[in-house]
Order: sequence, then C-alpha cells, then structure tokens
Amino acid sequence: MSRPTDRDRPWVSQAIRRIEADINRSADTHLIRLPLPHAPGIELYLKDESSHPTGSLKHRLARSLFLYALCNGWIGPETTIVESSSGSTAISEAYFARLLGLRFFAVMPRSTSAEKVATIAFHGGEPHLIDGGNVSDAAQSLAGEIGGHYMDQFTFAERATDWRGNNNIAESIFAQMALEDAPVPAWIVCGAGTGGTSATLGRYIRYRTYPTRLCVADPDGSVFHRHHADRTVQGVPACGSVIEGVGRARVEPSFIPDLIDRMIAVPDAASIAAARMTSARLGRPCGGSTGTNVWACLHVVEEMRARGETGSVVTLLCDSGERYRSTLYDDGWLAARGIDLTEAETRLAALFGTLA
Repeated sequence: MSRPTDRDRPWVSQAIRRIEADINRSADTHLIRLPLPHAPGIELYLKDESSHPTGSLKHRLARSLFLYALCNGWIGPETTIVESSSGSTAISEAYFARLLGLRFFAVMPRSTSAEKVATIAFHGGEPHLIDGGNVSDAAQSLAGEIGGHYMDQFTFAERATDWRGNNNIAESIFAQMALEDAPVPAWIVCGAGTGGTSATLGRYIRYRTYPTRLCVADPDGSVFHRHHADRTVQGVPACGSVIEGVGRARVEPSFIPDLIDRMIAVPDAASIAAARMTSARLGRPCGGSTGTNVWACLHVVEEMRARGETGSVVTLLCDSGERYRSTLYDDGWLAARGIDLTEAETRLAALFGTLA
C-alpha cells in the first residue's frame, strides 16, 4: 500500500478539518429515562446513539478511526479503505469515506441484514459479502490485494478514542447525568463488539475516580464473557448469535477485561424480547444489541432492588430497529429459527410492567 507523502499533507489537513466540521454540526445524543414501575428508587437511562448521522453508536468509532489513521499517516487522497464489520461500523465508515472522497469496501458475513447492506451502499460504500470464514482475515486479505488500508476496528477501537474526555461517550454520559437525582451512576452497562466502548468507559470512570461500576453484556455464544472469567480462553468455534454488532468468536485486541467489573451472558431470545419491549415503551424500534444491554440492566436492577439499593443505571441504545425489520422484528424469521420469546417477556414485564 502506498503511504501519503509530503505532497499529501495539505489534503490530510483538509480531511481532518472536514471531520472536525462534521463533529461541530452534530449535536450530542439524547439521554432517555426508561421508567421502572416495579423498582422504586432506581432510575434507568438509555443513551440514544441512534440519533447520530449514520444511526448508531459506531458513528463515534468510525470518526475516531479515521482521525487516528489520518494522524498516523495511513490515509491519503488515493487510499482505498477496507473494513470488517457486521454492518453498523461499515455504514459509519462509508459515510466518512464519502466525506473525504475515498473508496470504501465493507467485508461482512452474507447473513448481515439486508437493511444494513442497503444503507452501506446508500452512503457510497461497496459491500463485500462472504460465506463463512473469518471476516477480519478476509478484510485484511482484500486490503492487501487492492493496495488499500485495512481500518481494523477490532485492533484500534480501544486506542483511537481519547478516553480522557474530548466529548467521548463517557464524558457525555456524566455531563448529561449532572442534574439527575442520582447523578453518578451506580452502573453503566454496554455491550462488547470490538471492546472499544467498554475500554473508553472503564478508563474514564477510573480517570475521574467515580465509584461507578462497569457491566458488559455479551451474547451467550460469544467468547468475551468466557475470557473475562478465565483469561486462558481465547476463542470459541463460532459465536453463533443472531444479534449483530456484539459478541465475537475470538478475543479481539481492543477488549480489555481488567477494566470490566462484571459480565453478563445474554441468550438471543432475551436480547430480542428486551429490544421489542424497549421499542414498545419508546414508541420506536431499537436494535438487538440494545436489547442485550437492557437485559443485562434487568439483572443489575433486580439485584440492586434485592439489596435495598437506590441509584441510577445507564446503558446504550445502539441503533435503530429499522435495520432489523426483516429479521429480529419478523415473527416468521424467529419461528424458523426456533426462537421463543415467552419466558423472557414474562421476566421483563415483572420489572418494567405491561403496556395498557
């Protein structure tokens, strides 16, 4: 791959200014309170990352990855960008690639939702779908073949973001919580796909000396919760989850287990039931990884209530459920896979109540 030269420095400077201008045009994402009628004294908040221009939490990551690559001298005006993704990161990177006038390839499993594939194309990206195999290896191989730059979110997510502040998601959460009844959360709950978000949150919590604890929600089939419990576990044959964006078959370099206070393994049925329940209460659909987060919050809140504790819990609304209309929100699709939501829905109703 050809690296940028001194002649490209003005272009790189202009590229950084374009990204900074995009940041300046964007407002912060909302913090939404989700009522818990059966847990008095405990407040649950959702940080709504679906309101970013590309519709997901991954907008922050893509922006950071591009700035990191530009400032490291990896991207120039003729560089083709390649990424491995389950969809949302690719959507956001396609957006920034087009902003800079760069070609972008998204290497993804063929099982990625059709809605995500279409959105990548809408933003000017070129989906590259594969059957089986390791998506990251395939992306790295493609980058080598075409002389492009492999962005590699799974390696660089934890280091591309300024975890000390600079309007990262952790700083934003604590600033928005400042006027709430319990301004310092007892728990923050997030999922792990790359590990970058949990790394940023865990480092910021420690840097600011908050007593907040960090819980990471992980699909049942993922390796991350196994690795957290036993560091010798480095991989599983396959993740096997239908929840896109979280969970991995191998421990990625950006996953930093020592920053995490607790991990909760979440069955797919629980993630989907929680996503649907949350959507019904908000009046708009949210994605499956949001359901994974909310199910872990259910565990945390139930335990707080059992101990007689009060306080706040914050989690992330990662993306819109519109991207999963043909999968997680399709009853026929669930039935074909033998996914029954009944048990999870009953448990959710015990905490969140039922809609009238």
